[in-house]
Amino acid sequence: MFAKREALAMWKWVLLSLALGSGVAQAATEKAVVAGGCFWCVESDFESVSGVKRVVSGYTGGTTANPTYKQVGKGGTGHYEAVEITFDNAKISYDQIIGLFFRSVDPTDAGGQFCDRGDSYRTAVFPLNAAQKAAAEAEKAQAAKALGRKIVTPILPAGPFWKAEGYHQDYYKGQNIVITRRGPKSQAEAYKFYRSACGRDARVKQLWGKAAPFVK
Repeated sequence: MFAKREALAMWKWVLLSLALGSGVAQAATEKAVVAGGCFWCVESDFESVSGVKRVVSGYTGGTTANPTYKQVGKGGTGHYEAVEITFDNAKISYDQIIGLFFRSVDPTDAGGQFCDRGDSYRTAVFPLNAAQKAAAEAEKAQAAKALGRKIVTPILPAGPFWKAEGYHQDYYKGQNIVITRRGPKSQAEAYKFYRSACGRDARVKQLWGKAAPFVK
């Protein structure tokens, strides 16, 4: 009987430990929402960051509910192409995420990003609470100091984040065949061609030099 009670007590301890462990894991997970031009590129960049668990492409900042890619690109929705970054804040902080973000875009350009022009391609940070807002403002100030130029990327109130269509998720590594100006290519090949032709990495390197985290 004693052995049975001891075994039950042990199992209760194991289950409690698992529950506590689950709670700690949840507490360590945080989200950041940013807009940096083409969401394929921002997703590709941040999925390579240690501590980042997931990056989702989507739309935010506007008034249209559940918008489509066509609606956002056409204009009038107020939405930005954006990403939602889920990360382990025991491994990387929100401050670090935003610092990487500023150094992966052209935060001096108010009309879009690189070859992508228009409101939906502008940069922005959407903090989810007061602490994130303070951190974003501090990182923006540091970016301005580092460049010695005015940063036009706004820090905006967060609103609903609408997940983009399935074909946009992980586009940069997809193997579906698409038609490009250079003939049929896989999504991954088309993405590499687009990113290079759009001049994203060239401009980021010109601005940030060795501080650019994703330029190879």
